[in-house]
Amino acid sequence: MGNIVAIVGRPNVGKSTLYNRMVGSRDAITDDFSGVTRDRKYGFCEWNGKRFTVVDTGGFVQSSQDVFESAIRDQARIAIQEAAVILFMVDAQTGITDLDEELAKLLRRSNKPVFLVVNKVDNHRSLMEANEFWSLGFEETHFIASISGSGTGDLLDVVVEHIQDEPKLETELPKFAIVGRPNVGKSSLVNALLGEARNIVTPIAGTTRDPIHSTYKKFDKEFLLIDTAGIRKKAKVEEDLEFYSVMRAIRAVEDSDVCLLVLDATLGLEAQDLNILSLAQKRHKGIVILVNKWDLVEKETNTARDYEAAIKKRIAPFSDVPVLFISAIEKQRIFQAIEVALQVYENRTRKIQTAKLNELMLEIIETTPPPSVKGRYPKFKYITQIPTYYPSFAFFVNNPNWVRDSYKQFLENQLRMHYDFTGVPIELYMRSK
Repeated sequence: MGNIVAIVGRPNVGKSTLYNRMVGSRDAITDDFSGVTRDRKYGFCEWNGKRFTVVDTGGFVQSSQDVFESAIRDQARIAIQEAAVILFMVDAQTGITDLDEELAKLLRRSNKPVFLVVNKVDNHRSLMEANEFWSLGFEETHFIASISGSGTGDLLDVVVEHIQDEPKLETELPKFAIVGRPNVGKSSLVNALLGEARNIVTPIAGTTRDPIHSTYKKFDKEFLLIDTAGIRKKAKVEEDLEFYSVMRAIRAVEDSDVCLLVLDATLGLEAQDLNILSLAQKRHKGIVILVNKWDLVEKETNTARDYEAAIKKRIAPFSDVPVLFISAIEKQRIFQAIEVALQVYENRTRKIQTAKLNELMLEIIETTPPPSVKGRYPKFKYITQIPTYYPSFAFFVNNPNWVRDSYKQFLENQLRMHYDFTGVPIELYMRSK
């Protein structure tokens, strides 16, 4: 399961700014008024050799203050259940509010590591004024200024002490994770695949709180199915259910070799689907997109072709992903989906002989040389596949900085054209000769 660090707290205390600093990007929109973060943001942070997922729980915009505060309490409860570490963020300039005190009571009752993060402490005077936050009762209290980064390094030092190197599933079988938003048909797909053949399902270690792992052995096919479908949370707020489901998906993605991303054909590819797809891509997992409920769509001659083209346009530049149109209820093409997933698994483990790789790629580079950078041309000498668990290649060149991103994309496209890496993210590294 993936280690998750969740940032919780009232809106406008600086959660998104801290998130951006931890993941090294500006994915989360930040502004000076509350409720800016409408969607949850998920990214990866690496610190002192430990890698973990950061979740920016964001804020809500609700008409009723009671519903608004209830939603914040609900997301804190979800973080308590799903996260390995919780960062409880407060605002030194505002001081302790009633909602801060209520969240503190809730978090103190948890058995998870909780760090009180007092933000906007950027000078000695504000540090003295922030001493009141010790009254909230957290031994691990850290004073930071997320906008400048002051204190964040010390915070991360103690956070990673609670990040465990979790063991991988001990099996040689391909591991397929069925992921997607709530109510897209994941449960129906699992039931259709496992069906009546309950005797071929072997539960592996798991509880109702974790993704369920089942062995599928049928029609000469055998693999491990990581199922997040049947896990539900009684949540009053729809966004909380969405948040909860994605935190579960993070765990499933970490354990898997190939992710089967299930979409609702009547809704199409939505922002949350792109979040899950991005997670799988960044973790170098195989990806298959299954458009479920295809039986409910009115079709014309080119409906499927146009639908697939629209999906690939939205997920570009990584668009070499198989898209299948299925109906779990009608059992249409569900076994074809397994065939494709097994092929993607093989693509992910594909190894290319160095001699053949150099013979092909050096000839392509000679035929279509890279563009110059300030009058200087990159000269490629040697290519080799790196022994990683996903396809990655090292291109040795006289100066890696002279190779433009557009040419890297060209090289990746050529690899995909001559070798079958469909459904698999590829990494290209330019190295000095």
